[in-house]
Amino acid sequence: MEPALTQFGTQMSNLTGVRAIMKDIIETLRAGQGQEFINLSAGNPVILPEVEQLWRDCTADLLASPEYGEVVCRYGSSQGYQPLVEAIAKDFNQRYGLNLSDRNILITPGSQSIYFYAANSFGGYTTDGQLKQIVLPLSPDYTGYGGVSLTPEAVFAYKPALEINEKAHRFKYRPDFSQLTITEDTGCVIFSRPCNPTGNVLTDEEVKKIAALAVPLEVPVLIDSAYAPPFPALNFTEMAPVFGENILHCMSLSKAGLPGERIGIAIGEPELVGVLESFQTNMCIHSPRYGQAIAARAINSGALANLATSVIRPHYQKKFDVVEDTLDQAMPKDMPWFLHRGEGAIFAWLWLRDLPITDWEFYQELKQVGVIVVPGSSFFPGLREEWSHKHQCLRISLTASDEEIEIGMKRLAQVAQQVYQRSTVVV
Repeated sequence: MEPALTQFGTQMSNLTGVRAIMKDIIETLRAGQGQEFINLSAGNPVILPEVEQLWRDCTADLLASPEYGEVVCRYGSSQGYQPLVEAIAKDFNQRYGLNLSDRNILITPGSQSIYFYAANSFGGYTTDGQLKQIVLPLSPDYTGYGGVSLTPEAVFAYKPALEINEKAHRFKYRPDFSQLTITEDTGCVIFSRPCNPTGNVLTDEEVKKIAALAVPLEVPVLIDSAYAPPFPALNFTEMAPVFGENILHCMSLSKAGLPGERIGIAIGEPELVGVLESFQTNMCIHSPRYGQAIAARAINSGALANLATSVIRPHYQKKFDVVEDTLDQAMPKDMPWFLHRGEGAIFAWLWLRDLPITDWEFYQELKQVGVIVVPGSSFFPGLREEWSHKHQCLRISLTASDEEIEIGMKRLAQVAQQVYQRSTVVV
C-alpha cells in the first residue's frame, strides 16, 4: 500500500542530515562481515558503570516506594512529574541564584521535541501568511534542526566567522555579528552550547548579544544545552548557563545516561513555557513518567551533578585529548588541517582546508581502511549559500576506546596525506 501523503507527511517521512548518512553506515557495517571497522560515527553515549549504577539505584528506590503505582499506572500533568519539576527549580535556584517556580519549567519527551514544538509555534507561516524564520546564528550546528520545522523554508542559518591558528592547526567558529540580524521576519532563534557537532562554546558575551538583538522584537531564543552544566556538564572550558526574559534554556538527560528515557527540560518565562506545554498536550499528553521519577531522585540527591563533573566530563575530555594528541603527531605539518578547539560535547570536528575531494568521497575512502566517521556537510541546516567549507569537514565521535581512536586518527592522517598528494601530481 502506498498512501497519498500530504505536504507535511512528505516532509516528515524523509530523513534529514546525519540520519540519512547513518543508513549508509549501518549498511556498511552489515555488508562488511569479516572486516573490522573502527566506528567513530556514533552519537550514542558510552554506558559508564558509575552512571548506570546511579540509575539502577534510583530505579530500586522507586520500585520500593509507595509512589511507584502513581508514577507508572496513572496519567499525569502535561507539564511534567511534579517532584521532578520541583527538583529542577530547587537545584537551579540554589545553583544559579534564580527564582524559578513550577510555572517556569516543562518536561518533554527529549529535547528534540522542544525544538519541534518551538519551531512550529514560533516559526513558519502566520495566520496572515507571513513567513517567520527559525534563525540559526551560526552554522554548522545540530543536524536535527534541519528536520524540526513543518515549513522547511523557514530554517535559515548564518555563515560563521572563522578564527584560525595556522601554526597550531586549530580553529574556532564565531557568530558573525556583522551579518547576523533579527528582524520582524524572525520567529525564533536556536543554537547549541556546547555545540553538536563542533564542540564550540559560545561565550557568555556572545549569547547575551544574540539575546539582546531579539529582545526588542520579543523573539524567543532557544539555547540547546544538551551538553551543558550542571548535567551532563560536558563542557571542557568554563561556562555557565545564561538566562533571560526571552531565553528558553533547553536541557536533556540523554548524555547524562538516560537517552532511552527521552527526558527534555525547558526553562523560561511562563508565557513561553505555556505555549510549548499546550503544543505537548495536543501531541502526546505528557512525557513518560518513569524516567522523570528516577531523574528527580538523582537531582535531589546531588548525585547526578556530582557524577557529571567527576565521571562523565573527564571520560570524554580524555577521549578528545587522544584525538588531539594523535592528530598532532600523525598529520603532516605542511598540510592545511585544522581541529576545532575542544570546548565540549562528545565529538571532535576536523576541517581539511582545500580538500581536493568532497567530505562524502573522503568518508568513502576512510571506509576502505576500516574507519567510519560522519561527513560534515550533514551539519549545515538552513545555510542557503554555497560554501566550499561545508564539504571539507568531518565529525569524529569520542565514544570509542582510546586505542580505537588512536588507530583511527593515524589511518585518517594517512588517507588525508594520500588525497592531498594525488591532487599535486601533474598529468
